[in-house]
Amino acid sequence: MAVICGTSTCHMAVSERPLFVPGVWGPYLSAMVPGLWLNEGGQSATGRLIDHIVEGHAAYTQLQEQVNQRVPVIGTNIYTYLNSHVALMANSHSAVDLLGSSLHVWPDFHGNRSPLADPALKGMVIGLSLSQTLDDLALLYLGTVQALALGTRHILEAMKEAGHDIGTLFLCGGLSKNPLFVQIQANATGLPVVLPNQTEAVLVGAAVLGACASRDCRSIQEAMENMAKVGRVVQPDQELQSFYERKYKVFLQLFSHQREYQALMKH
Repeated sequence: MAVICGTSTCHMAVSERPLFVPGVWGPYLSAMVPGLWLNEGGQSATGRLIDHIVEGHAAYTQLQEQVNQRVPVIGTNIYTYLNSHVALMANSHSAVDLLGSSLHVWPDFHGNRSPLADPALKGMVIGLSLSQTLDDLALLYLGTVQALALGTRHILEAMKEAGHDIGTLFLCGGLSKNPLFVQIQANATGLPVVLPNQTEAVLVGAAVLGACASRDCRSIQEAMENMAKVGRVVQPDQELQSFYERKYKVFLQLFSHQREYQALMKH
């Protein structure tokens, strides 16, 4: 499954026969690869949600001050800083992911595109305290990244139930440049994540189409083989499988509870 993750995220999978997936668009014949059927799921806000959570926190000004002090360090921005901060919080004795044991986020602040297709759903955060430190901001950032990864898992499960056989995620887009986001997508889904060797893979996709239109390549598949290369593969941490099984159960209960609350308030 290709995951194009930026401001929002598209989850795209192709199949040799048409598969109808509830809450997922398609199937569309030859929409992406000639001769194959495309299903497209998605999340309405991903990068935008992370920005919203981080920039709206009381400790955001402190975060900016910390980042500005590190400006001489090439590549430092608020997200590289937050990634290093949660790593320090976890220390070397446990995985960063485990910091999210008691903080849970339902990420549909802008409604759910897939697989629930419910624009009325709202965001939820469980596990807040009165504290508003930089540590709290880092934990909320981590919880949001985990929630988005569990959203990918939710879409994957729907596609698999409909007959898709998906064993690998291919990530591109702005969020694929965030190593914590990529690793958690792998850990939460239990699947390897393939990253392209190009920093702007979406532009390479446009070039692939251009190569076909100009007849420099005879097919999309030939152009892809010539122009799109694997950069590296990020494997899931198998020791976190039980943790994410439990966290995914909480994730699904958040949605179920929200529907219950909506029903209660209608009476």
